[in-house]
Amino acid sequence: MSSHIAVVLKCYPRLSETFVAQEILELQRAGFQLTLVSLRHPTDKRTHPINDEIVAPVTYLPEYLHHEPRRVFAAWRAVRRLPGYRAAFRSFLRDLARDATRNRVRRFGQALVFAAEFPAGAKWIYSHFIHTPSSVARYAAEIREMRWSASAHAKDIWTSPDWELREKLAAADWAVTCTAGGSRHLKQLADDAGKVSLVYHGIDLSRFGRPTAVSYDRNGGAPENPVRILSVGRAVKKKGLDTLAHALARLPEDIHWRWTHIGGGELADELKSLVDRLGIADRVEMHASRPQSEVLAEYRQADLFVLPCRIAPNGDRDGLPNVLVEAQSQGVTCISTPISGIPELIEDGRTGLLVPPDDITALRSAMEGVIRDPSLREKLGRAGQDRVFQAFDHRASIGQLIGRFEASGLTSSVAQEKLAS
Repeated sequence: MSSHIAVVLKCYPRLSETFVAQEILELQRAGFQLTLVSLRHPTDKRTHPINDEIVAPVTYLPEYLHHEPRRVFAAWRAVRRLPGYRAAFRSFLRDLARDATRNRVRRFGQALVFAAEFPAGAKWIYSHFIHTPSSVARYAAEIREMRWSASAHAKDIWTSPDWELREKLAAADWAVTCTAGGSRHLKQLADDAGKVSLVYHGIDLSRFGRPTAVSYDRNGGAPENPVRILSVGRAVKKKGLDTLAHALARLPEDIHWRWTHIGGGELADELKSLVDRLGIADRVEMHASRPQSEVLAEYRQADLFVLPCRIAPNGDRDGLPNVLVEAQSQGVTCISTPISGIPELIEDGRTGLLVPPDDITALRSAMEGVIRDPSLREKLGRAGQDRVFQAFDHRASIGQLIGRFEASGLTSSVAQEKLAS
């Protein structure tokens, strides 16, 4: 029997988190038995094909405690006499004193249900995102006196207080994160820097293989054949999409272009209003999140991928957006900013272009330069593609993650078969 892992997730499935689904699928393929535990019910009406390949059962915890009070009360009665309950309750009270919010109470209530309805035979708890999912994972692990680990990404690192990160890292066996900057920050907070490992997400290159032909001919000079600009990602502050809209509006009139944005997001209506005010609505298409196969088709039609990320006022920022890796895998020239892990993928002037965040003039100039010079766009696009195929194959990153599990005493059925042969 393979080792059984309970995987705690913020929301499953979710169109904007293909990297999570990809990792789950690879752990499944490696032969681990998985149970997925989601803090929220999905709101996306569609899913990626990759989700159809995942066979792990999903347990949904009460999204709001008052929606399922009997379930929460029954869970408390079931776990309050477990040996670890008092320690978990003390941890919760310490956290509540520093974070007196309903959200904190909700996470402890969800942890009670998770601990009471714990998957039979599960030997480990692994949480995706080190903020709220790891709060639930930590409390439940204390209640059941189990070992656990976490995967940290971007917002969850940079919007969490240091005291909370420090204590979670002390309680967990180990953590992985997907950017060098995030890794450095967590190592500084950890009681043992060796607990934290840098593991890039990478992408599945069997899904994002090199296209048979990439055209770099368009230069924006033909009204009937405008250059195609693409961005993918939720319309939220940290993506800098308002900067992109302003930069597009300032492109010279003799450059003909179309911008497609995919991702929806809480600021989608605000972005649409901005596009209308700038007078560029007739050249812009805005779409909600789409399945990975449809996004791939858009990459293959695009001439330029632009995502001018920034650090939001609350400290939120991207880590290394997977959409940049995906776009580069298709030979699309990418323009972004030197935020977080982006320079680990894009070397300015060699594998893409980086401009300062919130700099409309610099972004407009960078776009104009590569639009008017298809040969430069081809050079950057092909170099970026080579970079992805050399360093961002998910098979290498998943091997690192599996190695951490195996070093913790968990063995997949694939590994067991190798040992038996």
